[in-house]
Amino acid sequence: MKKSANKLPLDTRGRILQAAFVEFYVNGFQGGGINKIIEKAASTKGALFHHFPDKQALGYAIVDEIIYPELKKNWFDRLASSIDPINDIKDLFRRSMKEDIDTGRYRQGCPLNNLALEMSQLDEGFRKRIERVYEEWRGSLEAVSRHLDPVRYFLSNVTNRPVCLFHITDVRIRGCCHWR
Repeated sequence: MKKSANKLPLDTRGRILQAAFVEFYVNGFQGGGINKIIEKAASTKGALFHHFPDKQALGYAIVDEIIYPELKKNWFDRLASSIDPINDIKDLFRRSMKEDIDTGRYRQGCPLNNLALEMSQLDEGFRKRIERVYEEWRGSLEAVSRHLDPVRYFLSNVTNRPVCLFHITDVRIRGCCHWR
């Protein structure tokens, strides 16, 4: 009996988080309603405010506990174990776009980007959390790109040699001058 008693609050918290994620995704954080969240979660305001002191804390939890872990699992971790980063990145994009189109899951765009556009200028806590996620994403891409030899990659994969050489020159110049 104790096991189910411990599971109930986590289940309630998880339902609230999922309902809030959908509500904020569809209506934006500022337009998302607490009453709609508790209705969708089949919960109460008391339960919501037991787990999250305010709407802001609920929004932070969505970034930290829903959006970040999904990106980590589906992007960062897969790139970290990649032995063929270019093809793996292409496959990740193709697979995620196909899945999103087939399921209609993200018809309103990327949940992280939507929150970034709406909340980063308004709330420092959102801005810092979102920046941490983007920074890890950039880091995972940079880490796999360090293993590539751009000359060998482009010469073997691009058929238009003059374009290829221009790009390689550009990459080498930018790399030497530390331009970004």
